[in-house]
Amino acid sequence: MARQRKKLLLVDGYNVLRSGSRYRVAPEEDYTDDTFNAAREMLVNDVASYAGREWRAVIVFDGARNEFSTGEAACVGGVRIVFSPAGQSADKVIEKLAHDARERQVETLVVTSDATIQDTVFGGGVDRMSADGFSREMASYDEEARLDETPKVAEKRTVASRIDPETLAKLKALRDGR
Repeated sequence: MARQRKKLLLVDGYNVLRSGSRYRVAPEEDYTDDTFNAAREMLVNDVASYAGREWRAVIVFDGARNEFSTGEAACVGGVRIVFSPAGQSADKVIEKLAHDARERQVETLVVTSDATIQDTVFGGGVDRMSADGFSREMASYDEEARLDETPKVAEKRTVASRIDPETLAKLKALRDGR
């Protein structure tokens, strides 16, 4: 039996948050002082849904200007979350991950609207999707899920439906004079 190739989904985190229409309207209610917190959480949930079992997913956020960023990854809901190390842009991390995947012949999809990343990584088994394209795709998933929910028809609850069949039969016999 042929071994199925793994797929890799790479997401340019802040690029998607800034360029994807879905994330600019993320819920504003948040109990932290981090303006991107609610949008990041929404993105992680969307990436986990999109990736499912088919893709290994990595979201890369830019930590280049944060002197404390080490580049270590955390896993949330099956999605690897990486803040690039201090002094290194998320773009470089994404380019390296895409290059390594191409070398291993892993089918890869990079989600970004950054033209430089798109030009650098495209080809050799690496595809690309724009940030807004991903946003629209996720909005479409939400709409499909909402439409799939079959409306529940209210069941008419009568006294007859609440009592056991034997008692119901006796009551009908009394009513009918039998």
